[in-house]
Amino acid sequence: MPNRLSDATSPYLLQHADNPVEWWPWGEEAFAEARRRDVPLLISVGYAACHWCHVMAHESFEDPETASRMNELYVNVKVDREERPDVDAVYMEATQAMTGQGGWPMTVFATPDGAPFYCGTYFPRDHFRNLLNGVADAWRNRREDLLDQGRRVVEALGAPRRLAASPPPTAADLDLAVQALIHDYDVAEGGYGDEPKFPPSMLLSFLTAQHERTFPFQSADEPTPAALMAGGTAVAMARGGIYDQLGGGFARYAVDGAWVVPHFEKMLYDNALLLRAYTRLSRRPAGDDPAAIAGRALMLRVAQETADWMLRDLRTPEGGFASALDADSEGGEGTYYVWTPAQLTEVLGEEDGAWAADLFAVTERGTFEHGSSVLQLRGDPDDPERFDRVRAALLAARAERVPPARDDKVVAAWNGLAIAALAEAGALLERPDWVRAAREAADLVLGTHLLYGRLVRTSRDGRPGPSAAVLEDYADLAEGLLALHGVTGEARYAREAGGLLDTVLERFGDGEGGFYDTADDAEQLFSRPQDPTDNATPSGRFAAASALLTYAALTGQERYRTAAEGALSVVPLLAEKAPRFAGWGLAAGEARLSGPRAVAVVGEPGEPAAEELVRTVLRWAPLGTVLTRGDGTDDGGVALLEQRVRVGGRPTAYVCEGFVCKLPVTTPEELRAQLSGEANSG
Repeated sequence: MPNRLSDATSPYLLQHADNPVEWWPWGEEAFAEARRRDVPLLISVGYAACHWCHVMAHESFEDPETASRMNELYVNVKVDREERPDVDAVYMEATQAMTGQGGWPMTVFATPDGAPFYCGTYFPRDHFRNLLNGVADAWRNRREDLLDQGRRVVEALGAPRRLAASPPPTAADLDLAVQALIHDYDVAEGGYGDEPKFPPSMLLSFLTAQHERTFPFQSADEPTPAALMAGGTAVAMARGGIYDQLGGGFARYAVDGAWVVPHFEKMLYDNALLLRAYTRLSRRPAGDDPAAIAGRALMLRVAQETADWMLRDLRTPEGGFASALDADSEGGEGTYYVWTPAQLTEVLGEEDGAWAADLFAVTERGTFEHGSSVLQLRGDPDDPERFDRVRAALLAARAERVPPARDDKVVAAWNGLAIAALAEAGALLERPDWVRAAREAADLVLGTHLLYGRLVRTSRDGRPGPSAAVLEDYADLAEGLLALHGVTGEARYAREAGGLLDTVLERFGDGEGGFYDTADDAEQLFSRPQDPTDNATPSGRFAAASALLTYAALTGQERYRTAAEGALSVVPLLAEKAPRFAGWGLAAGEARLSGPRAVAVVGEPGEPAAEELVRTVLRWAPLGTVLTRGDGTDDGGVALLEQRVRVGGRPTAYVCEGFVCKLPVTTPEELRAQLSGEANSG
């Protein structure tokens, strides 16, 4: 019997549609079949860009003998972790509890009711075959032991768990987080931890905000510890192999501690978060210090290249953004990206080839496999024009290689992150094409994913996927829509964000100030996931807090602010114990401390003086500042725009906190003075 994945919207499931394994998609039909046959479930969880998922597929799932054993002994269920993060979350928790580690592919043996009793990750084929036989034998001969193990896992993981709540974070809590981060910081290479090393994208936003709160207009040559950590990490990543020095965009993580060799998959969520972080790091002039000037120029270049890469390589025909590019191409990981000295010479000639090899740290020994090297850029080129010419030639030559596969499903949450980043960066850096792309992505997600007032998590080719959205989808999309409203003035985006946040409050609350990751009417798994900590993306709880704070500032409705503060109640504990996993919550805490400050700009879209006021806000206001704009005649239902009019017929800005505003101003200089605290309320 063929497997049942051919109608899936998930590219990962479709990758397995022709396996000899009789795969079932996740669902009650698979559970019923396992009960009917009286066999265990074998649940395999992965995602399309996962290198080791491909390895296990080639070794085991495409192997007829291994597949025959799987089909005979189990009901086999294939899950895309990106389409079903709730399923992934509960089984990953079980895997980590049983083995002390996790990862993908995740391999779970479970009872026909879904209770896990044996878990692991990647298994080589011979080991996997032995495991298949061993678990099946235990099911036949020691079933009560397995059932008991499953019951104990379900009871342990299904028990209520609460972090100790407290009032929202104070300045002292946020300062304590910085001190804790200093102890974990890698002074030599930037970032946190050893290897593998992941981009701390959410921490970059927090550290930038913390620096601006403590020394809002400090000179560039006297940076705070927060600024040193943010800037040092951002520069190290931008110089390293984790950043694509030819095409832009960041790989998922570095396998070493110095950012040299990446795990080559490139994810939308990483790049959206890093685009926003690098844009923010590039915001302010660097004074007269040459190093600061060079650092700001690097941040600006990386932001521009990352945004352009997102539009070039991840944008779908429908206007959304695809999830990821694979790590593998031509049968190997990283083949598309690495070079040898001979390959450089072949494309560039002897002289430019040698120059490029030195510039990009490409040696005969190599930094990757088989004498090939990942391109690094450890210093600025001494000849910028030559650099541009060489890079263009190498990029063109690379385009002739077989490119990595693309996971082209559109995920609501990650598109929300992209919308926010592109809207802010496009408005600040005067790239209307980026803002236009953000608007088109927002319209696609709202038109395709929002059905009868509720979100679905994914779509592909304009077709909605089967899975209900989780908390991060509602929260991150709301965040993106609010950022897009701020730079375009289109009130409909603020209204849609409000509707999403109302659903968050109605369906996801835990009754104690926090949120579950799934709605109260979602499929009931053996536990209801609720993780307050950041992982590869902002936690749903902290993403909700951030969006709720913004919406409260726009509307003046206290219930949204109260909900945000409740969601932030776990931040003080995490600030002390685990700040590396609370960056988005810490950043939201910084925004709350500033008010959050809100600025209403009144002027026609596209009017040069109005656009300059918007750019002034984006460049000089503290991170977390809420921006809205209107034309002075119609507030569009946005309370912060009520009675905001032009002064003297000129575009005008109102700087407010809690709807108490300073005197309206009409010039960027006056606005900057108010944002720096140099002017009083009116």
